[in-house]
Amino acid sequence: MNIPNWITFSRLLGVPLILYTLANPTNHSRWICMIIFIVAAGTDFLDGYLARKLNQVTDLGKFLDPLVDKLLVLAPLLALIELGKVPAWGVFLILGRELTIAGWRINQTKISGANIWGKLKTVSQIIAISLLIAPLSETWEIPTIIMFWIAVALTLISGIIYLLPREQTESGGA
Repeated sequence: MNIPNWITFSRLLGVPLILYTLANPTNHSRWICMIIFIVAAGTDFLDGYLARKLNQVTDLGKFLDPLVDKLLVLAPLLALIELGKVPAWGVFLILGRELTIAGWRINQTKISGANIWGKLKTVSQIIAISLLIAPLSETWEIPTIIMFWIAVALTLISGIIYLLPREQTESGGA
């Protein structure tokens, strides 16, 4: 395993820590959980950057990275359902999109990188989950849930765009 793959794997180690800190949340543990989540989410950018920069893109990394990303997003969302912070059906929409794309990708011979919609989806999910985890005052309740629904919308939009057929250019066509 190379350095980018180790970084990806380290992100996976954040998942049980996040779940543990959200199991019996106090204000202190929620701040710690948010920091763990943000650091783990930040490694997603780091591992991809290093894989390309060091020319260490591997099949293991292509498989492991999106899987770990999904676990990192879905684990806190499931805990947040239990805490009554988000509705289950909103998380179900995110889960449904992720499973659909994962199943679709299995049959692809070439995996394309994230487009702008996929990147917006990821950033919106990170912001929404961070806000939902943080023990913020009631003033933040409406902006936080709005950010959650923006993340849900961008998740669905990016999934639809990902599944749309891409125009193929012929060798002589434009």
